[in-house]
Amino acid sequence: MDYTLPEEIVEMKSATRDLVRNYLIPMESQVDKAGAVPEEAMNRLKELGYYGITIPEEYGGMGLNQLAYCSIMLELAQAHQAFTHELGVANGIGSRALMAFGNEKQKQQYLPRIASGEIVTAFALSEPQAGSDAANIQTSAVRTQGGWLLNGNKLFITNALNADLFTVIAVNDREKKGRGGMVAFLVERNTPGFQVAQILETMGSKPYVYGELVFEDCFVADETVLGQVGEGFRVAMHTLDEGRLHVAASACGVARRLLEMSVEWSKNRQAFGRPIADNQGIQWMLSDSATELYAAEQMLFNACWRHDRGERVSKEASMCKLFASEMVGRVADRAVQVHGGMGYMRELAVERMYRDVRVMRIYEGTSEIQRIIIARELLKGNI
Repeated sequence: MDYTLPEEIVEMKSATRDLVRNYLIPMESQVDKAGAVPEEAMNRLKELGYYGITIPEEYGGMGLNQLAYCSIMLELAQAHQAFTHELGVANGIGSRALMAFGNEKQKQQYLPRIASGEIVTAFALSEPQAGSDAANIQTSAVRTQGGWLLNGNKLFITNALNADLFTVIAVNDREKKGRGGMVAFLVERNTPGFQVAQILETMGSKPYVYGELVFEDCFVADETVLGQVGEGFRVAMHTLDEGRLHVAASACGVARRLLEMSVEWSKNRQAFGRPIADNQGIQWMLSDSATELYAAEQMLFNACWRHDRGERVSKEASMCKLFASEMVGRVADRAVQVHGGMGYMRELAVERMYRDVRVMRIYEGTSEIQRIIIARELLKGNI
């Protein structure tokens, strides 16, 4: 197994690290106060091509594989997660289904605009009564002349507030459900009968918002079907496999910054006449965080390497997402403890990061669902 990155990716990784440390991190307090990302920052990320890292070159992107993308995301994720919210979806669940299942006309119509950041994307699977139970979605797709009528609700949708293009999964045969009874559609924001009903605030920092989508006799033409009629559930699961690798990469990036902050704080913070880094209790917390981060990164690199070789990595992607998302929660908790009283104050980024990482154990498949997926593969003999 060789995780060595090409020289141009190593250079991009280094340039990304500089961008994060010298440009994005200094903007974090501004993001928190305004509750939004400065437009100048998003424009710079667009100009540098970050919205199209995984999109093929023929459609205006960089065409990088998963190992390269996740390596770069490890750097980007060390900044405020608000910066990577849009571009993470653009390179992941907002475009992967289109790349894997879209026809050439659909790809030409949307991928160049996604890669440039001209349009923002979203992935609409979860519903009020079907979060983890994705096979039980109720949003219906009924055939009509020239297309389909969509009716139903989607909930907790990332980028709902500002997305221009939604990948929507609906059921067209309730008896078959996930076994050939679902359809994936590409739905534009201004489609009649479709609206964003409400924006949901979270326990995370202000830019973290999700939305509810409502479809009321929303007509979508046959040309909007993504892939084949009946394979909507397959489209969704394929998309989520890669999405889970991306969540793991983000978790590792956040954990790395938290560890660096904790090390620096422990060396400078004095208690009882000496740096708290001299205390064995602090050293153990740092050591445990570093060890778990190293394990998560190696799992991620291995799964990405296998994916890029064409292997099916559903089990490995779930393992990465499960371990990394729970790992960053533990690292964040230790970071607050290392920082003591200041770790609980909003003056330091540690407090915000502690709240923001909690959702990683929920979206794109809860920890419990990841365990079910892993166990199912094991019981099939895939050990």
